[in-house]
Amino acid sequence: MTDRRAMILAAGLGTRMRPLTETLPKPLLSLCGAPLIDHILSRLSAFGIEEAVVNAHWQAEKLIAHLAAWEPPPRLQIRHEPELLDTGGAVAAALAEGRLGAGPFFVINGDTFWTDGPRPALARLAEVFDREGEGAVDGVLLCHRTVHVRGEVGRGDFFIDPWGRPRRRGEREIAPFVFAGVQLLSPALFAEAPAGAFSMNLLWDRAIARGRLRALVHDGLWFHLSTPADLKRAEEIFQFGYTGESR
Repeated sequence: MTDRRAMILAAGLGTRMRPLTETLPKPLLSLCGAPLIDHILSRLSAFGIEEAVVNAHWQAEKLIAHLAAWEPPPRLQIRHEPELLDTGGAVAAALAEGRLGAGPFFVINGDTFWTDGPRPALARLAEVFDREGEGAVDGVLLCHRTVHVRGEVGRGDFFIDPWGRPRRRGEREIAPFVFAGVQLLSPALFAEAPAGAFSMNLLWDRAIARGRLRALVHDGLWFHLSTPADLKRAEEIFQFGYTGESR
């Protein structure tokens, strides 16, 4: 990675997390004594990320006020979205404005919380990207085993072959892996992106069809934080002192 940049997707409405998100954006909800977004920023800082874009929409003024107190690294750019652009549209807009540089960059969901295994997850993603070589892949997704998720994740998202190539689950299939909210992407992924709001799923599917997407299985803890019960469960796990790898 040459530019050492990242984007945190923090503009969502957090409707399933209500009533906790009626007065707060979801990334400001607390876990282990700090807002979720602070945990993400700390991991980006530890990896050496120098610049990070954060998009904001719901309760944007509170998120912006909180981030004003963050001491770099990374240096923060706030991108206020008057209208939601969804995951893909938000990243494409930031990229088009030159906020994410010309090299690979991380994109992290603002409600994602994980603990690292023996090696940091961000470093492992970068290693996969480097091993494949830019031009060979357009992105690497961090995934987690559905059986180890604390929370409801439906039927999962992907199958992953021995070479790290993901495949979408079929309509009647149950997939063993779920997307964990962390990805390392090339600007090339957005070469033919549509204008306006769209989901990252559109670009993932295009990359899968071309054999240009990879997936990495996370080897630490990861929490699916969709509802207040999910957040409470995660807090209880850490209160009891369990910080080891998933089993």
